[in-house]
Amino acid sequence: MSRVEVVVFDVNETLSDLAPMGRRFADVGWPEETAKIWFAGLLRDGFALTAAGTTGRFANIAEETLRGILAGSASSVDAMASGVDAAVEHVMDGFFELPVHPDVPEGIRVLAASGARLVTLSNGSTNVAEGLLGTAGIRHHFERLLSVDDAGVWKPAPGAYAYAAKVCSAVPDAMMLVAVHPWDIDGAKRAGMSAAWINRRGHRYPAHFLAPDYSVTTVSELAGCIG
Repeated sequence: MSRVEVVVFDVNETLSDLAPMGRRFADVGWPEETAKIWFAGLLRDGFALTAAGTTGRFANIAEETLRGILAGSASSVDAMASGVDAAVEHVMDGFFELPVHPDVPEGIRVLAASGARLVTLSNGSTNVAEGLLGTAGIRHHFERLLSVDDAGVWKPAPGAYAYAAKVCSAVPDAMMLVAVHPWDIDGAKRAGMSAAWINRRGHRYPAHFLAPDYSVTTVSELAGCIG
């Protein structure tokens, strides 16, 4: 494996803690576990559009899948019309108030001190990443915040990782993707990057995906491996 020059972080769930989104669902009368179902559904639809040769913005897909879930509980469309609008706004606003995971700030500081170039590459918007990292006090450690909105294709399609390499003026084998999602790890590996899997919950890595170069429980642990 070549020396890692650019560390590329996924944002949603990798840096951000999505647990508070469950409370947003509870606020509008749904079980907290619905947040996981919704998030998986919006990723599914984003991947489907990419597989079909087109794309869509994360926020638009998130809102539309959310409306489908919430409207599905209505006894009548008229009764729920204004309620759904307010509920959708409440849940979507939660993206801009998410915290980073506790291990993130120190791990990012150690990686930055090692001289590695740090960037993000998200299927979501750069605005969400800006707010997340700014609130955590670590935005200044990141050289660039990248979104697939500008790549024209979602991860894990090869074009998303190629876009990051082009913008960073780096070759893929000098770049490492860091993510909690095995599908993202697999996509980066197939695009020529190395990859690190952040496994905070002790899950088993799926055998049908290419294995990560590193498997760690925190960003701080990763910093000790490659810093």
